[in-house]
Amino acid sequence: MPITLATIKQPEIYLNVPSVVLNDQTLQQRRSKILQAMARQNLDALVIYADKEHGGNFEYLTGFIPRFEEGLLVLHKSGEAVLVLGNENLKLARHSRVPARVVHAPWFSLPNQPMDTTLSLSEVLQQAGLREQHRVGIAGWKLFTGTHDNNPSLFDIPTFIFQALQAALTSECELLNATGLFISPRDGARIINNANEIAHYEYGANLASSAALTALNAVELGKTEKSIAALLAADGQANNVVTIAATGERFANANLYPADKQIQAGDKFSLTVSYKGGLTSRAAYVVNNASELAEEVRDYLDVVAIPYYHTVVNWLEHMRVGVKGHEVYELIEGVLPKNEYHWHLNPGHLVADEEWLCSPIYPASDIALSSGMLLQIDIIPSRQGYAGASIEDTIALADEPLRLQLAALYPEVWQRIQQRRTYIRDVLNIKLHDDVLPLSNTVGYLRPYLLNKEMALICQ
Repeated sequence: MPITLATIKQPEIYLNVPSVVLNDQTLQQRRSKILQAMARQNLDALVIYADKEHGGNFEYLTGFIPRFEEGLLVLHKSGEAVLVLGNENLKLARHSRVPARVVHAPWFSLPNQPMDTTLSLSEVLQQAGLREQHRVGIAGWKLFTGTHDNNPSLFDIPTFIFQALQAALTSECELLNATGLFISPRDGARIINNANEIAHYEYGANLASSAALTALNAVELGKTEKSIAALLAADGQANNVVTIAATGERFANANLYPADKQIQAGDKFSLTVSYKGGLTSRAAYVVNNASELAEEVRDYLDVVAIPYYHTVVNWLEHMRVGVKGHEVYELIEGVLPKNEYHWHLNPGHLVADEEWLCSPIYPASDIALSSGMLLQIDIIPSRQGYAGASIEDTIALADEPLRLQLAALYPEVWQRIQQRRTYIRDVLNIKLHDDVLPLSNTVGYLRPYLLNKEMALICQ
């Protein structure tokens, strides 16, 4: 399909959008899914680990993370739930979305906080009901494999907690990595979202993409990275990745964060912001047109941007319920060969509270993309000497029953989705299957020359 640079209107953004709260029915469904998965694996109990960076599986049931402490949720096959919390999270126990009793583990608290207990951590875990079980799963946040299969003998929780678990349980108890119950791309509980969850996560995808387009529109010579990054901080929400607003060469002095560097003509520029439910990322040049580029990269449009955009269009137009993971992988390899464009991550992955949940897209994957999945476009080309190109955004897949439910229950969310689809169809000339619901406002929108706010790539 021919790709051209054209003067077009920008996509709409939606400000001051209310959050959609996860309802009690959704939380009950989540609990039921995990208990059923435990039964399939014949688990007597499941120990779910959390800290600030790795709290998604814990939050899936409780509704909160333990912030700056560690925490455990012990879920027994009977349905009994016990929270094991440090000093400053004890007050959150009564707000847990799954009813749970609480036991105190001061070892999870910050350094030099009170250690008011005469019990050992293993004795505290026994108070949580871990004693005579025969088979106990541990859920951290890694599968330790490039495919869907879980590695049952590797664990990603702190050693002091793992050793306390071993001491609390009998020597005959089998411990296994059960993270796949939550995030296996084949049958993990968290990979499929209902209408309430899609509406809940659309808030974050809208927020990220609205902030990103606002920031892109503010890019001008002489502005600092910090001034652009300030526009990415939206609604006071917590980011789930490090925010990027980087001009010129990145990582000087090992710095990851927006700094005082000023935007200069011809700079490479990268921008990324992410909230629960969606990430938006862009990479391009700070110029008005190709003539302002250095001579050695003046063909950036033909060498990087257009081949990349062609690939993203193929990705979007191929997406639908039932497509196998290997089909997507082979599609991308066919239009953007890895040995030439040097991408190396999965060309697409699932999104939830985390920016990267897991991915069903890899070589030989027979996993069918399912209704209720949230997918992020994540194809990262690299051509030596050139800036990158990036239009990472989030879509949902939804079959007709789920679409009808979403439209009926959340008409404002549905209206935004339909307006995005109309823009993608009528302005960008990209043909989406009915199953594809854009959750980000900027899906398919690539501006390769950032000082020219009117021009973007489109399909002819």
